Amino acid sequence: MKNLLGIGSRIKHDQFGQGVVTNITSKLYWVTFIENGLETIDIDSEFEVIEAVEDEVDSVSFYEVEKTLRTLLKQYSDISEVVPIADKWRGGSITLNPADPNLANKEIPIDSFFHKIVMVRDRIRVMEQKINASKNLDDQEKIDLQQYITRIYGSLTTFNVLFKNSTQNFKGEGKSK
Repeated sequence: MKNLLGIGSRIKHDQFGQGVVTNITSKLYWVTFIENGLETIDIDSEFEVIEAVEDEVDSVSFYEVEKTLRTLLKQYSDISEVVPIADKWRGGSITLNPADPNLANKEIPIDSFFHKIVMVRDRIRVMEQKINASKNLDDQEKIDLQQYITRIYGSLTTFNVLFKNSTQNFKGEGKSK
């Protein structure tokens, strides 16, 4: 018989992937999986234990579990946080006017445009994490690629005007003084 895992234990299940034990009953583990959400699995199920917190039932607060889950989701998926558009732009549109008068203008809802900008930012962040975690790149290659990513962020700072919260803005290298 396996040792009983405590709340906060991290596991890898063949069907559901990686997850964190968030509750325990006499027969079940309640596990929040990165890709599949909350699932219950039998205590005797087959799974790999990544990090065990043994016999510590009820010793981890819900806040700590939520914080751990949020960290795992940010690190291992491309699920993005909710990023609000600045109120002054909500419901607005962008109009693209071609130089050729024979061509029609193109109007785009600014909310859709903003959503695509946020998706680009989130995918760059995931790429950055994968580069930093790569075992196939040496340190100098990681530094070189990180510098390119910083420059990409810098090129996208024009769109910071769309963000409601400045903490979510693009940040580049900055200017030397």
